[in-house]
Amino acid sequence: MTGKVHIVVADDHPLFRGGVVLTLQEHGGFAVVAQAGTADEAIAAVEAHMPDVVLLDISMPGSGLAAASAIASRFPAVAIVMLTASEADDDLLAALKAGARGYVLKGVVADELTGILLGVADGASYVPPALAGRVLAALQDRRKTSLPQEVEDLSEREAEILRHVALGQSNKEIARALDLQEKTIKHYMTNILQKLQVRNRVEAALKARDLGLS
Repeated sequence: MTGKVHIVVADDHPLFRGGVVLTLQEHGGFAVVAQAGTADEAIAAVEAHMPDVVLLDISMPGSGLAAASAIASRFPAVAIVMLTASEADDDLLAALKAGARGYVLKGVVADELTGILLGVADGASYVPPALAGRVLAALQDRRKTSLPQEVEDLSEREAEILRHVALGQSNKEIARALDLQEKTIKHYMTNILQKLQVRNRVEAALKARDLGLS
């Protein structure tokens, strides 16, 4: 995307939140349009500013997961990234179910965080590789009986696009690689999500690996 990424930063620890805000401001590619310390404040900030990305602490007062679900439902154009200390599989799965496009651990270094946020703002998704493997196993256990039919339901082009999604590529990057219009990729993605019965690109990427398409 062109221009600065507008972002809301929500975390109930002012010192940590301030450090994140400083990191984003020093990078130069972000405009922090609001800060929040609770789920309700985060939702209100998103409604007031309509940022490109909202960065949510999973355990802040009112629940970051509840905020993510509300924001995903009311403001689907806003990309949600969870920034958390939790490495629990259940928290990651809950975040994906709530509509998060990214799940970042608080031990992340500054350069990696800014890179992830820029990617998510451009349509990519992110889950830490170490967690992705465990969640993939969990999803495989839950869905293995339906996998063959899901493979059959995908067209050749949809399967090709899904392979690119599994690599973390944005719609723009996929369109460039396949020599297609970005709006065409968006149309295919809508069909892919429906056929795989997943809510977002992160789940689609994990499912692609589960289907052996990555």
